Parts: sequence; C-alpha cells; structure tokens
Amino acid sequence: MTRVFAAIGRFSVRWRYLIVVVWLVGTAAAIATLPTLSSAVKDNNGAFLPASSPSQQANRLASPLGYRSNVFSLLVVAARPSSPLTAADQAAIARVAKAARRVPGAVDVRTLALSGDGQAAEVEVRAHIDTFSETSSKTFVHELRAAIIRAAPPGGLDVHLAGSLAIAVDNAARSNSNGSQVQTISLVFILVLLLLVFRSLLAPILTLLPAALAVQLAGPLVAESARAGVQVSSITQVLLIVLVLGAGTDYGLFLVFRVREELRGGVEPKEAVSRGLTRVGESITFSAATVIAALLSLLLATFGFYQSLGIPLAIGIALILLAGLTLLPALLAIFGRATFWPSNIRPGVRKVGMWGRIAPRIVRRPALTLVVGLVVLGGLAAAATGNKPSGFGGTPTAPSGSDSAEGQAALAAHFPKTSSNPTSLVFRFPHSVYDEASGVATVQADLSRAPELSTLVGPLDPNGTALSPTQLTSLHARLGPPRMLPPAEPPGLDVPLAAYNAYRTTAVLVSPDGRTVQWEAALSAGDPSTTAALNSVPAVRTVVGQAARHAGAVASGVAGEAPTSYDVGTISSHDLRRIVPLAIFFIAILLALVMRSLTAPLYLIVSVVLSFLAALGLAVVIFIDLGSDSGLTFFLPFLMFVFLLALGEDYNILIMTRIREEARELPLDQAITRALAATGTTVTSAGLVLAGTFGVLAVVGSGSGGSDQLVVIGVALSAGILMDSFLVRTLLVPSVVALLGRWNWWPSSMSRPDHLAAPPAVEAAEPVV
Repeated sequence: MTRVFAAIGRFSVRWRYLIVVVWLVGTAAAIATLPTLSSAVKDNNGAFLPASSPSQQANRLASPLGYRSNVFSLLVVAARPSSPLTAADQAAIARVAKAARRVPGAVDVRTLALSGDGQAAEVEVRAHIDTFSETSSKTFVHELRAAIIRAAPPGGLDVHLAGSLAIAVDNAARSNSNGSQVQTISLVFILVLLLLVFRSLLAPILTLLPAALAVQLAGPLVAESARAGVQVSSITQVLLIVLVLGAGTDYGLFLVFRVREELRGGVEPKEAVSRGLTRVGESITFSAATVIAALLSLLLATFGFYQSLGIPLAIGIALILLAGLTLLPALLAIFGRATFWPSNIRPGVRKVGMWGRIAPRIVRRPALTLVVGLVVLGGLAAAATGNKPSGFGGTPTAPSGSDSAEGQAALAAHFPKTSSNPTSLVFRFPHSVYDEASGVATVQADLSRAPELSTLVGPLDPNGTALSPTQLTSLHARLGPPRMLPPAEPPGLDVPLAAYNAYRTTAVLVSPDGRTVQWEAALSAGDPSTTAALNSVPAVRTVVGQAARHAGAVASGVAGEAPTSYDVGTISSHDLRRIVPLAIFFIAILLALVMRSLTAPLYLIVSVVLSFLAALGLAVVIFIDLGSDSGLTFFLPFLMFVFLLALGEDYNILIMTRIREEARELPLDQAITRALAATGTTVTSAGLVLAGTFGVLAVVGSGSGGSDQLVVIGVALSAGILMDSFLVRTLLVPSVVALLGRWNWWPSSMSRPDHLAAPPAVEAAEPVV
C-alpha cells in the first residue's frame, strides 16, 4: 500500500501544473454545462415515503378528488383586511381566474366560495409541473404572480398565492440564499482558523482550495445524477457544502501538517510532498472510505430521505478524496516552502507544543484518563434517553415576508382553521353520496363526537353553511355536478344563495363520481407539526376506521402533515436500527484493513458509539431540558451517528496509523507520546474546522425563517465533533492503546513481544522531479 501512495505522490509532483489546469477547466465546464443542484431538490419529506406507508395509501385513495402525479394545487387568496369584498373586487377576482387559465401549465382553475366574513375569496389553480425540470415550478409560480398583477386588482384588495407549491418555490429561493451564506461564511471561518493554525498566508488558501473546487464540482454532478433517478432532499444542498468543505479541509490538514513536518526534518520541498503523501495517503484514503461506506449504507434504508443523502454526499467525499491525493500535492509542490511563509520551518526547528506536553501524562496515567472520560461521556450519554422525535416539517413553512407567507396568513384569518394545514380524512363509498347521503351523515356524526378532532369541514358544512343529507341529494338532482356551476348563481334558480355557495363548494370535498369524500379536520392535539399531534395519529386512524365501518365505506385513510410525519418517524426508527449495525460492520472491516488488527477496530467503534450517545445527550440537554423544544428533529440521531461514526474514524485512523508507524521502531509508550505530539494539533485543528462549518448552519438557520432544523443540526453536530476531537480521539483512545499494549496489533506481527528485535526494512526512495 505504501508503494501505491508513493507512486501517486510522485505523479502529483511531476505533473503538478497539468493537474491544476485539469481541475480548474473541469470544474468550470461542469458548472457551465450541467444542471444546478437546487433544480433537483424535493421539498416534502412525504415524497420520500414508500408507497406502502398508510399516509401514501391515503393520498392515493384521495386521487379521484384531483390529486394526480405531477399535478399540484395552488390557492390564490384575495382579501380585504377589514371590509367585505366589493363588486369591483369580485370582478377583479374573475379577471385573476381568467388570466390564470392562460398561464402555460394550468390544467384547471376554479373560483371557490367566499369566506364566512365575506372579506376574502379563493381561486384554486391546478397545474402540471415537470418535477425533473429546472424551471417548471419556478416559472409557473412566477408567471401566475405576473398574471395576478396584470389583472390589476383594485386598491385595498390583497392578492397572494398560498399552498405547498408556492411555499416550495419561495423556500427554494431562500434555500439558495442559505446555501450561498453557508458556503461564504464557512470559507471565511475556515480561512481565519487556518491563518491562526499555520500563521502563514498561503497555507490556509492552498489547504482550502481543493475543498472549494470540490464543492463547486459536486453540485452539478449530484444534480446530473438526479436525472438518473437519484433523489435529492432540500437539506442535501446545505449538508453537501458543509461536509465537503469540512472533510476536505480535514484531509488537507492531514497532508499539509505532514509536509511541514518533513520540511522541518530537512527534506527538500518536492520530496517532502511526495514523502508526506506516502505517509498519510493511506490515512486520507481510508478516512474517506469510512465516510463513503457509512453514506452508501444509507441506500439500504426504507425511507427515501436517507437514501437521498447517501449518493450525493458520497459523490462529494469521493471528489474531495481525489482532490486531496492530486490537486493539493500539486499545489504544495508548486509553491514549496513559500506555502508556510512567514512561519519558521527551518530544518531542525521542532516545537513540543501542547499535545507534546499532554501525551506523557496520558501514558503515565492511562487508567485514570480513561475512567474520568468514561464518567463524563457516560453521564451525557444517559441524557440521550430523554430524546423525543419532533420537527418533521412534512409541509414546509413559508419564508417570513414572502408572498406565500402572506397568502397563508390570509387563509388562517378568513377561512376555516383547516384550510391552511388540514388533516384530511378520506372515505371511499360503494355508491355516489349525491344519490344516497346517509353514509356521509353517519361519518359526520361519528367524527364530530371524536375527541381527537377539534373542528371539522365536510360535505354537509363545506363553508360554514349547514346542509342536510336530503338537501345535498336534492341540490345535486336540481343543479347537477357542483364543479360545473359558475361562481355567481344564475338567475331564476330560486335556490338560497348560502345553499348554492355551500353546494358548489362540495366540489373540493367530493369526487366527480360522488364516491370519494374527504373531511378536513383540525387535531385537538394542536398544530400538525407538533409532537403531540404526531402522537395522536394512531388514535385518529382508529376513529376514521371505525367511522368507515359504521357508514359502510369500502376504504378509508388519513392524509396530511401529522400522519405523514408519524409514518416518517416510524420508518426512520426502523432504518436507524437497521442501518447502524451495517455501517458499523463495513467501517470495522476498513479499520481492520488499515490497522492490520482485529483488536483495535473493536474499541475504536465503541469509542465512536459512546461519542455519538454523549453528543445526542448533550443535544437533549440543550434543546429539550434547558430549551423550549418538545423534541429533536427526527433525522438528527441518524445524521449524528453517520457523521460522528464516519468522521470520528477519520481522526482514529490518523492517530492510530501514526502510533503504529512509530511503534515499529519505538516502545509503545514512546510511540504514543511521539504520535500524539505530532497529530494532536492536526486532530484538534481539523475538529475545530469541521465543528465550525457545522456551526455555520446554526448561524444561518437562526437568521432565516423556517430553518430551526438547521440550528439543531448545526449545534448538535458541532458539539459532538468538538467532544470527539478534544476528548475521545486525543485522550480516551490513546489511554486504551497504552493499557492494551502490544495486543492493540493482534494478530499482526507487531503483537509479538519481540517485534522490535529486528530493525525495520527501509525502502529506497525514488527521486522526485
């Protein structure tokens, strides 16, 4: 393996200028010719659920109501804040509906009934959206908003878009802004930190440049993979930036610190680069391999959201590995000693440093170090038992100040509570309810008595006006299908206006064949995004099933944010129990290969699991015990385990391979001391960089609407990485190595008592051009 990386080092040094040109030209070409990452994003977690989940089955059951693949519904909400709509307002709303029909992609436009207070009206617009088009949804929403402006609403009439599609478009714009902020702030943070670490001008830039190029190249490549069926979630865009910048800088530090060490040892610059890559190339490669293995294990998950993280993030890590083995060595070979100017790297200049002073104490008292660390981390790990899932966000929140946020606010103010975020209770009857409405009356009565539901809107009271079963059937016999009726009652019908408007509104609750019916309900447990609402889903499903059987319905289901979130939580927990052992198994194999040991992988894996539980416990203390959150976002434990498992092993590999390298020639105690003195600063600096980049998520998330999940993820992962790099890797792991002695390397030759008797063979180094 050493010869492989020696050859890569010689190649990168010899062809240094060509390598830099290829990377720059290739990245520019990818940006210019491939799609953007934001075009491939799915914003709804429910889109990643398997078809067998109850909430997805309920969505299919509701398809006769107009829910079809690639057909999305928007609401145009027109309202006067403090007075009834005027005749001029009604005429303007009609113009808006007419203009909406002419927008390319619109397949159906219906003017719904007025609000109960007479101050607002809704226009439903259904559009065919190509989910694989870069601009389809964005273009449709923008053209619809332009059509509203052209309809020239009178002064005082506020017209806004509402619904998931409008929110998704506004969130995409905010997500692009967040992604740009994360990238910019991360780059600035890393540069400042590296300036402090290296105390030189070029070293930080050269260390960061490969990671920055990998970020630019990864986005288009991931977006192109989406055309082949790879799913991409909205948070992937931000995590890709953070992970590639953080991990790329870590791998860069591994090499740059080793090159600086070689230069201080009197080696010439080009030879120092080649020799440095020979020494740490294996660590960098296996570190990246552990991350890729953990990420690709996500492909075995049932929940598509986790699958959507696997390939995109693995692509990013593969790119940064390639850049770390080619581009960074080429840059270091080009600039040579100038990389570290004005720092003093003269041969023979070696500083003991903080870890050089700490290492002997660990070696002298390994048991005490281990016990103290286990007590601290064990206490935090115990707090992890208080974790509660929350923050599923099945329906995205509109960004503060956006047009869709104004539309959602108008819905909440002027229409039933369920209009803004309803839980849909769907029933399929064996016959048309317009011919026989007794089943509707039975369901209405059963649901009205259910304590799990606080408000209910159904075919017998669609807009606040009550209809009896007899009125519903007679109105259908007299007026025909409700979806064919005009907004204004034709003269001569002799039907009360309230009854006419109520019957016309049943078109959104009853399918054209009259057999599929939905009720829109508000949950007694509260907002559908809360933990309490999520926990109430099984009881709501029981109520709906009982009502269906009582009324003779042939099928029933519950759709909406709360049931979707409940299904997400159930599948997520199942995946966590399924994927974690597999990820541990794959990474343990890689550790055994790189360590040439069966003993070391065991305690290294245990150390990462302990680090994960302690970090999760700290997040519980911060956000639940001390904060006001009811729970942690559902995928936080999963992300923490994958990232801390994989990235924690990066530091394990760097430290342990250096200990093994030194132990070939020195007694183990001295090997630990020298290895920790040499790599301690690298690990803690890398930990600071990675923790800082995740911390940027918290900074950006706290300053933008709808980004609470980013705050929790950023703080939790930052805290976990800091604990991992400053406590677990640099204190606990070396103390275990000291206690186990030569058994760390069993069954390799280094586990034999006499392995130091014969001097190690030294390979002749080839000259570097």
